[in-house]
Parts: sequence; structure tokens; C-alpha cells
Amino acid sequence: MLSTIELLDRYKQGDEAALDALFARSVPALRRWARGLLPQWARGLNETQDLVQEAVAKSMPRLLGFEARHPGALQAYLRRAVSNHIRDEIRKVKTRPVSGEVPETHPDPAPSPLEQAMGREGFARYEAALAMLRPSEQEAIVARLELQQSYEEVAIALGKPTANAARVAVTRALERLIATMATLS
Repeated sequence: MLSTIELLDRYKQGDEAALDALFARSVPALRRWARGLLPQWARGLNETQDLVQEAVAKSMPRLLGFEARHPGALQAYLRRAVSNHIRDEIRKVKTRPVSGEVPETHPDPAPSPLEQAMGREGFARYEAALAMLRPSEQEAIVARLELQQSYEEVAIALGKPTANAARVAVTRALERLIATMATLS
């Protein structure tokens, strides 16, 4: 199996199949990562997976000039593109509201999957404890628990050198979270 960097080099040499392989490898992880980033009130006809597809499609011409300096560079580049595209979509909706829009001040009353698993009271303690952690710990926990990212994806998001380093960071962050939640009981 070719690495992402090798596939990117092949694409730059004119191999369209390499581009297909790159996106087949990258898009599922991007969809998992982006799930939930577009607020419900901003969705309208756009689903997050559609925005991911659009952002990736817009990024294709720029890949010819893209230089992958490390494994995960392409994924980070595409995440940035998706994040920017979602931000643009939110700005667009704010200036031209979707009909039947639910105001931001009225959050969706349906509990999230994590909230369902923990119960409302437990989830409130989780959120309070999470807010007390360092930003890097918060990011590790949210990436792993809420976004259900693999340790490889967490490593990229946190800038860790390996999946194992990300696993250790998540474990330590969870230990601090549990200790903090215990003090809130």
C-alpha cells in the first residue's frame, strides 16, 4: 500500500487514480472528524458530509502545489479546508437565515449520544470538569470521546508524533477528568 506522500507525488505526475486513492483514504476520516461541526440551525439543505465533499473538491486543484512535509500533512490540510468551508457556510446562513431557523439561543433539546449514555446530571458534571482542564486535555478528550477519532487522528489533531503518544495523552487527560469530576460530586 502506497503512503499518502507517494500517492500525492503520483498525482502530481498525472496519475488520476492516485487522486482517487488519496480521497478514498482521506474523506471517511474527514467526515467523522467534521460530524457535528455545522450547527443544526445552519444546516438547511447542507449536511456536514456534503460540505466535506465540497471542501475536498475545491482543494483538488491546489494539491498540485501542496508539499506534504510529514505523514498527516494532507489530512491536516484537508481538515483546515473543511473547517474554513464550514465557517463560510455558517457566515452565509447568518446573513441569509434558513426559513424555519431555530435561533441560536434555543439549543436542540435532544440529548447528544454522550449525554444519553451519562444522563443529564452526569453530563453536566462532565462538561463542568472538562472546562476545568487545560485546552490540550480538553482537545484530546473531545477528539477521542465526542468525535470518536482513532488514535492516529488524535495524534494529528494534537500534533503528537505517534498514535501511542496520542493514546497516552488521552489516557492522562481522562485520568484528570475523572479526578476533577470526583471533586464535583
